[in-house]
Amino acid sequence: MIKVLHHATLTLAAGALLLSASAQAEPGDYGFWATLVNLNSPDPANAKVTPAQAQGMYPLTLDDPGFDDSFDPADYDDWQKVDVPANSGAMCGNGSPYKFFVYRVPDTSNTIFYFEGGGACWDYASCSGQAGIRGARNPNGIPDDYVQNINLLDFQNSSNLATAAVSPLIYTHHPYNQFKTGEWNLVYVPYCTGDIYVGDKTEVYSDPSGENPDLIWHHNGLRNVQAVVSWAKNNLQKPKQMVAAGCSAGSIGALLNYSKLRQDMDVDYGYLIDDSGPLYRAPLDSSDTDTYPSLPLHHEVLDSWTTFTPGGDPDAENPINMLSKITPGFDDNELASLYAALSNKFPGDRLGITHFLADGNFSAYSYERFHEDIYSDPDPDSQLQKLRQKWQQDTFNNLIPALEQTANWGYYFPMYRDFNDSHCTTILDLEYGEIAEQGLVLKDFLDNIVNYQGGAMIRAYETDPVSDFENNHNWFYDLVGGLL
Repeated sequence: MIKVLHHATLTLAAGALLLSASAQAEPGDYGFWATLVNLNSPDPANAKVTPAQAQGMYPLTLDDPGFDDSFDPADYDDWQKVDVPANSGAMCGNGSPYKFFVYRVPDTSNTIFYFEGGGACWDYASCSGQAGIRGARNPNGIPDDYVQNINLLDFQNSSNLATAAVSPLIYTHHPYNQFKTGEWNLVYVPYCTGDIYVGDKTEVYSDPSGENPDLIWHHNGLRNVQAVVSWAKNNLQKPKQMVAAGCSAGSIGALLNYSKLRQDMDVDYGYLIDDSGPLYRAPLDSSDTDTYPSLPLHHEVLDSWTTFTPGGDPDAENPINMLSKITPGFDDNELASLYAALSNKFPGDRLGITHFLADGNFSAYSYERFHEDIYSDPDPDSQLQKLRQKWQQDTFNNLIPALEQTANWGYYFPMYRDFNDSHCTTILDLEYGEIAEQGLVLKDFLDNIVNYQGGAMIRAYETDPVSDFENNHNWFYDLVGGLL
């Protein structure tokens, strides 16, 4: 009876949708009758992994009808856990099974892949969980009910609030900020490897105190993503429109995986939203950390998470060599060359990057451990100002000029929001991301990127250093922050 009522409700919703279908329908949306058919007989996958895609560096996995992934294709408008077969090579950093979550809808094939944010790790403290929120997310693996109860207004279930608050991009029933991708098929890619979804290396980290045994940690993010993409191709309709998005570690994960994800999914319209996970220019053969403040970070993560060595064997299997082979124009000496390479490989796609210019979180990852003038400064306020100075230097000198050379990268850089260290523009809500001097709000930028009709890219940054610090907060931020 519950299932019948659920489908009846969806049928009524489909009927209401029919009244304005001509005005609201986009590529990938189903009509009224197709939606009704889907409710009773879900469309099968129509672009399964091919034998050719199951070969080469970081291959996809062929469909295995004998494996029980726990997914019910007729269970619409509900978060479902999807188990991953061990032979896919997927696992969390601690070696536990990888799993992800899907929210399927009956009235569109359009799909968003959302890469979860949350820290990074390259030593014992940060990978074991001792470092807290700035270390690896989910160091003990992914719980089965990780996103089952997403509801911003369910304050009694605060254990899931961090996931519920993540973004209107995937929160279907956000109470005051809706975005159209929240009504699409949602593929939530959890983060449990501490390697921004690009790692492929097992490390042994020793406890510096000597009190605990060595930690064997699997930086396995890239193979996990291949398992997710394999499942999507083997189980869902091929989307007409596809978004890859994330915040922080998730956004740079979406950026670094976009070339292969977009190639494998082969959709009609592709979009990328990189929220607060930039790749700044930092040539690996340079030693000029004054000009390229992110240079030490790039060396650290490549060494910790991959087997790539500059000038090494170009045929060795590692994430950087894979990117080089499938993305013409990507220079393995210059990770930020990926922006132009993606633009050239997918000239019809719409690609966007956004972050706050006063970010105090990703900037700390980028510079705090690597620049003596920052980590030796005993004054937290002075330290934060130095982080922001380098962040803005990197943004204006080592990012914007590269984006300006492309035809289809948009950017949107407001100044500050008093939530989450002014980190990530699209989490919790879309408020306080305005650039008032240009008459823009954050949703204008998102609408500009996820837009199959094309048009000029929005490119904007805030120059007013004062106003955002005066109007940047509401009571809901206090409530959510307290529960988190």
